[in-house]
Amino acid sequence: MNKAGQTEQPTAPETPLLPDAPEPDPKRWLALTVLLVATFMDLLDSNIITVAIPSIQRDLGASAVAVQAMTAGYTLSFAVLLITGGRLGDIFGRKRMFLTGVAAFVVASALCAAAQNTEMLVASRALQGLAAAIMVPQVLALIHVTFAPQEVGRVVSLYASMIGLAIVSGPVVGGALVEWSPLDLGWRSIFVVNLPIGVAALAGAAAWMRETKSPHAQRLDIVGMLLAIVGLLLLMLPLTLGRELDWPVWSIVALVAALPVLALFVVHQRHKTRKDGSPLVSLSLFKVRAFSAGIGVQLLFSAIPAGFFLSWTLYLQGGLGWSALHTGLTAIPFSVCVPLVGGLTVRKLFPLYGRYCLLAGALSMLAGVVSYAWAAGHLGSDMTSWHAAPSMVLLGSGMGLLMPPLTALVLREVKPQEAGAASGIINATGQLGAALGVAIIGGIFFSALAGNAGPQADRVLPSHPTVVAEQAAGVRTCATDSLGQDDLTKVPGSCTTLVEKSDPAQVSVVGSALGEIRTKTFVATYSETLYWAAAGLVPVAGLLFLLPHHRVRREETA
Repeated sequence: MNKAGQTEQPTAPETPLLPDAPEPDPKRWLALTVLLVATFMDLLDSNIITVAIPSIQRDLGASAVAVQAMTAGYTLSFAVLLITGGRLGDIFGRKRMFLTGVAAFVVASALCAAAQNTEMLVASRALQGLAAAIMVPQVLALIHVTFAPQEVGRVVSLYASMIGLAIVSGPVVGGALVEWSPLDLGWRSIFVVNLPIGVAALAGAAAWMRETKSPHAQRLDIVGMLLAIVGLLLLMLPLTLGRELDWPVWSIVALVAALPVLALFVVHQRHKTRKDGSPLVSLSLFKVRAFSAGIGVQLLFSAIPAGFFLSWTLYLQGGLGWSALHTGLTAIPFSVCVPLVGGLTVRKLFPLYGRYCLLAGALSMLAGVVSYAWAAGHLGSDMTSWHAAPSMVLLGSGMGLLMPPLTALVLREVKPQEAGAASGIINATGQLGAALGVAIIGGIFFSALAGNAGPQADRVLPSHPTVVAEQAAGVRTCATDSLGQDDLTKVPGSCTTLVEKSDPAQVSVVGSALGEIRTKTFVATYSETLYWAAAGLVPVAGLLFLLPHHRVRREETA
């Protein structure tokens, strides 16, 4: 995400961003490879665990609370330390903090793979999140200070494509590793795979990455760091767990308490700026129109893909009964279009059409969400990957049109000494937006699911969304599981609660009927949810008009 406020894009010969760097780092593209690999590793790990949860539950006997803790622990520790992690890079060196984060991530992954109980796995996942919070902010910061302004857009398009690839690859890679179980590792293989990747990233970073830090000596703002962590924790914790716990009182109290803590953080940052010029976050960043407006766009924009893919996965695996591998392969058009369209956008389209490119991206995503809602509602259980492909193309193309130029535009006016803090804010905003999307769109999905199920809700709906695929499978297999038994069969889907004895014909009929009800319920709910998600893209399109237009004359791009 780039600097803001300018009305014309620089067209002069390539100029390095750092004033003390006479020419661009010749190894910068090799270093970029390491940064992208680390980004992929982090995002893959945050998405890969979902499909392994049933196996973890069987192996370790994890409760529903433990399942929530192992998924939320990573997200929370990651999100609340992002801003601090970015500033640590500014002060102590971005390469050093990147290496520290990657090394810690490798150690945490090894601990996850070696976990003998749920407590150890939950603690190791939290440690992974802490490591990622140190590693990830350095990526955009290093991109910003290493590449010339006219290169940043192209680099960010690669960064965006890696994000899209990791999002849709998580279920595919996770499902394949759990199913194939290399070296008989089972679910542990999803963590073991990080070890060679992380070691390779460490070696590449040590060899190819140049150290950079803020040119002005700064001290770590301990009070500001604590206020930021507490404020973000109070905000993120209920957004992450509130919906799944049916919004207990403490979650509402935490959300309300977050406001004065974050307000106190702002007051402290102003005081710290006047006192010694070393705040955790330079509030002057938000005086730059492109940065402040771009952060607002990213907050709302990040909510849509997060909410869409949550409900999409539940709909395909829980409602239509697709496997994780089938689900992931269906998203290939999305993951292909993001880098292809993103590269074309930053090279050709954005210089010519400015913010209209971003508007076209928002409208393309809107069309993709609406068309998927229409197809799901009309095709029902006959939906196939081919039917989904046009909508996925629109969604991926929209993200390619919007995300890379937005990232470049937001960073455009950021000073090199603020690159780490700005990167932390950008990443934290994305995490907050994703949490809002999961909380709001996920809440709409599950509320509508319960309403559409009606009196059958206790039999056709999952008790916990993270094991929805296994529970759906229970409904479909309960007839065969109950053969030869006199007692009620204990399966994830509770269809056999309707059958007192193991009459195969009766169980088969009940299982089939409940499976059909489940499919119809999920289809109707998903279609309804997507129309709400599409409405969320309307304010995104409106905020885009607050961004600087930032385009050049056609003859200058020839």
